[in-house]
Amino acid sequence: MAASPACWCSTRRAVIRALASFQWLSPILKSQNSPRSSLLNDSQSILSASNPQVLSRRSFPFYRRLSYSSITEESAGSQFTDYRSTLPEDEYHRLADTTLHDVLEKLEEYGDSLDMDGFDIDYGNQVLTLKLGSLGTYVINKQTPNRQIWMSSPVSGPSRFDWDQATESWIYRRTQGSLLKVLETELENLCGQPIKLA
Repeated sequence: MAASPACWCSTRRAVIRALASFQWLSPILKSQNSPRSSLLNDSQSILSASNPQVLSRRSFPFYRRLSYSSITEESAGSQFTDYRSTLPEDEYHRLADTTLHDVLEKLEEYGDSLDMDGFDIDYGNQVLTLKLGSLGTYVINKQTPNRQIWMSSPVSGPSRFDWDQATESWIYRRTQGSLLKVLETELENLCGQPIKLA
């Protein structure tokens, strides 16, 4: 059954009000080669249309380009995994605490073998801080909500490590680097003496 003229008029008025709200963006959008600029280019024909059929998907070319499928394809390379569902909290604490305590012990031994001013290690409130004097400071801490271990490095900056069951190690998924291997490499380059953490 065809819609009544009153229904089409109501729909047309609603669309016109929505389009009017975009008019303040006209100088910005017209200066950019963006899909949204096509809306403003077509708005005059939509506003002056007397045929209700104009108010269809064909009147909005940007709608087709920004469809669900295109958005999904664009974001396919940055898939999100909720590791809280794969690593129970009690298991996370066991793995993270074991890692931090082992690193703490080995760093203390490493510090005893170095002749470095300003070398200091502190561990409290689930945060391990390693000071290397003028070379910078490392901060390694647990991030329970994300089931991660975070590290701030004077060399590589911030990193977030997830537990990888296949390799049984904490992995930074952006680079596939292991927490212990990254720390070993950076400390050796900074301090000039190798260290074994794994």
